[in-house]
Amino acid sequence: MTDDKLKPLREQIDAIDAQLLDLLNRRALIAQEVGHVKAETNAPVFRPEREAQVLQKVATRNPGPLDSGDVQTIFREIMSSCRALERRVNVAYLGPAGTFSEQAVYQQFGHAVEGVPCTSIDEVFRAAEAGTADFGVVPVENSSEGAINRTLDLLLQTTLTISGELSIPVHHSLMTKTGSMTGITRICAHSQALAQCQTWLNQNYPQIERQAVASNGEAARLASEDPTMAAIAGEIAGQRYNLGVVKAHVQDDPHNRTRFAVVGRLQPAPSGKDQTSLVLAVPNKAGAVYNLLAPLAKHGVSMTRFESRPARIGTWEYYFYVDVEGHAQEQKVADALAELKHNAAFFKVLGSYPFSLY
Repeated sequence: MTDDKLKPLREQIDAIDAQLLDLLNRRALIAQEVGHVKAETNAPVFRPEREAQVLQKVATRNPGPLDSGDVQTIFREIMSSCRALERRVNVAYLGPAGTFSEQAVYQQFGHAVEGVPCTSIDEVFRAAEAGTADFGVVPVENSSEGAINRTLDLLLQTTLTISGELSIPVHHSLMTKTGSMTGITRICAHSQALAQCQTWLNQNYPQIERQAVASNGEAARLASEDPTMAAIAGEIAGQRYNLGVVKAHVQDDPHNRTRFAVVGRLQPAPSGKDQTSLVLAVPNKAGAVYNLLAPLAKHGVSMTRFESRPARIGTWEYYFYVDVEGHAQEQKVADALAELKHNAAFFKVLGSYPFSLY
């Protein structure tokens, strides 16, 4: 009786699937035509502002019952596959495979890209600077442990610009080759992950040595080869290296998130909902920071982030990493930036890019 009821519903689904397949391939054919036009004008394959507009539009138009976030995920993969018909984009990230950085790549670009795992954040920047990767994805800050200082230092030095950002939830698991802590003498992870799980580790395994390694993916790889080593990493890394989970969700903050930036040569056009990142420094005198930021209030530009970082030039001076709402090409933002530049001892625009959907 159940099959009799399901059969007409399944036939409807099959008919809709056939329509979807036809529409997807029609979209792909048009995307190929777009690729031909881009090739003639040497336009970039990946246009983050255009993709952000598409994703915002489908979320606004979505009547349900599908969740808007799920609909955006589906459309991101459709755009990723269509984009790959033009050319498969290469994206460098902090590897090896299985890191949260790799997860961030797929969340930003979809799965139809070529991931380029790197051994350090420095190497991610070098790959994008040398052109061996079209883009790099690097961690910028964690909600528990704050800024990733090496990334901030490299953003200050590089000729690359930020063309996108995203934030992903970070759920750490303690894993070993056997799924047991028997015989384990070391727990390894990236230094940030060890810090994010410090309280839990102190309560449960205070006697076991902790070792910082280049990434959580590298920790998982090492644990897969060494039965005396445990790793703290994400589920994807554990699955990739066939590790057993001793305990899931060992991070101290259940709402732990990491923000990532996409860096490259691309400078996105305005999308309608953008953010601009800056680095500033001021003369060492009273009221300098207040006077520096006054143009933002004057021109009605909202500041969403303010992070200080020692200048490392032998004196107690600081660089300020600032995010503001809006694109540098918008008039009020352009006017505010012009005044900021005039007032600042150091001024650098890191990039204007679509505001994160995540």
